[in-house]
Amino acid sequence: MSSSDPQVGTEVGVDGTPRGQAVLDALVRLLDLEVLEVNLFRGVSPAESPTNVFGGQVAGQALVAAGRTVPADRHVHSLHAYFIRHGDPSIPIVFEAERIRDGRSFSTRRVLAIQRGEAIFALSASFQVDQSGLEHTTPMPAGVPEPESLPDLAERVVGGDKGGWLTMLPRSLDVRLVDEPVWTEGRVATDEPVRAWIKADGVLPDDRLLHLCLLTYVSDLTLLGSVVSRHDVSTTQVQMASLDHAMWFHQPFRADEWLLYECWSPAASGGRGLGLGRFYTRDGVLVASTMQEGLVRLPRS
Repeated sequence: MSSSDPQVGTEVGVDGTPRGQAVLDALVRLLDLEVLEVNLFRGVSPAESPTNVFGGQVAGQALVAAGRTVPADRHVHSLHAYFIRHGDPSIPIVFEAERIRDGRSFSTRRVLAIQRGEAIFALSASFQVDQSGLEHTTPMPAGVPEPESLPDLAERVVGGDKGGWLTMLPRSLDVRLVDEPVWTEGRVATDEPVRAWIKADGVLPDDRLLHLCLLTYVSDLTLLGSVVSRHDVSTTQVQMASLDHAMWFHQPFRADEWLLYECWSPAASGGRGLGLGRFYTRDGVLVASTMQEGLVRLPRS
């Protein structure tokens, strides 16, 4: 299993951070789990990981484990997951897949992510044979600036914007925030959604499961930020952690093409907040929906 250290020849962003195809290839390798035994896989975290394993990483890896156990003609249409314990990025994660059922049209899988003999993450996923039926979609929001007109995270860092954890991620993704970052000190609360254009920073193989798993990885980036955005605080002033996560995939897409991620929070209470998210292609097709509840705590006085 390769680490996600940048390779020789990696493109360097305006802030001096490695980015581009080589860094994206490292993320793809991160999602390519080692097979230990039937239904048993092992994954690692990048060498430059923060204190805890990034939630989107373990979710994406768990979906890879589930997808490796289903027939090739079945694709994930929904997943539901719980973050149970903080993951330690310094040691491997073992993924144990359970084949719950294979029907004529659907397959159901469960996956446990394990470290030191304890579950850190649990995933249930359903896969379906491609079928036709009724179709409709919620229209994409109007008036969103084009991604090329917005600064990427590297340009924000050079401009002095160093307050957000997103700016510390490996640059395997190109993220263009549409709105004022939720980590900005003195930011004014708003009931408007948090929006960002996101795509892989390079070209991905034509592997449908990989694109689905990469979107699962991406989906954990800004959901809880939508909770904070409705209050006069920044993400640097609160403790946040993902508790559970759900996704529904509506249409095929490519994760190396621009997707608009719109997140909004309908409720927060009891030290928890709920975020809703939608992914749209550039031509306005809703391809995925997501929900997440997370821990959102103010520091004790």
